[in-house]
Amino acid sequence: MALLEVEDLKVYFPIRGGILGRMVGNVKAVDGVTFSINEGQTVGLVGESGSGKTTTGKAILGLVPIKSGVIRFNGEDITKYIGKNRSPYRKSVQMIFQDVYSSLNSKKRVRDIIAEPLRNFEKLTKAEEQKRVDELLSIVGMSPENAYKYPHEFSGGQRQRIGVARAIALKPKLIVADEPVSALDLSIQAQVLNYLKDIQSELGLSYLFISHDLGVVKHMCETLAIMHNNRFVEFGARNDIYNNPQHIYTKRLIASIPDTDPDKKEENMRRRKEINEEYEMRSESYYEAGSKVYDLTRLTETHFVAMKS
Repeated sequence: MALLEVEDLKVYFPIRGGILGRMVGNVKAVDGVTFSINEGQTVGLVGESGSGKTTTGKAILGLVPIKSGVIRFNGEDITKYIGKNRSPYRKSVQMIFQDVYSSLNSKKRVRDIIAEPLRNFEKLTKAEEQKRVDELLSIVGMSPENAYKYPHEFSGGQRQRIGVARAIALKPKLIVADEPVSALDLSIQAQVLNYLKDIQSELGLSYLFISHDLGVVKHMCETLAIMHNNRFVEFGARNDIYNNPQHIYTKRLIASIPDTDPDKKEENMRRRKEINEEYEMRSESYYEAGSKVYDLTRLTETHFVAMKS
């Protein structure tokens, strides 16, 4: 049984106009996505800015209202109380935010930042709380002395590690990681990613890993969902997506991955040209009425693509 199941999720934001501010339409941020995450699995959600990937993650956490759809956790339909405070689901699913500078309260010490979820859900003595905070800092490679400092005293990578410590404080089963390394230098990115993989192995976590960087996702994820225009255009195992991409948007994303080999420069340019020509000749095979994404269809047991049949 899957740990998390998302079925036909839709998130619409109202458009209001006129003097009375009446609703005149909707922005379809997420328009019917379905997927599941098993225990210990990392599913990558990939797409450009505005594709709906972050909204999907926030909807799973109850941070944005859901128009329709069903979310199941451990087989239980939790859609109705997904955003309620102190629910068991709220404790079991946590988030690592993209912005390492605004996600931590600058007026609080690290000890209080990490201890906040513990104070909300668990009744610990001060000694027990301090011991747990020290353990969490140790897990992310930081010393107990850092507990008494403020966020501005740390680098971006260190701040993100503090965010990771806070996210795992309640021993969750699933973490939604929203672009967790996009604001960091490349050398620091690798360090944080390795911490995330080590913590996953140690605690048996599942990840929904949201990113626009296919290189990072390839390192982290076994299964990938490619999102464009608020829907999934392709879904499959890592090898399916990287070795046999079917949707034109997936092909474009993979072709855009930088290659440091100068001998392949002309080959890569030729490949990108072929992809552009393919889209111009067969655009109706990939998008309905110009931009609407088709429903996913099964290619194999592990590979699905949104194309005209």
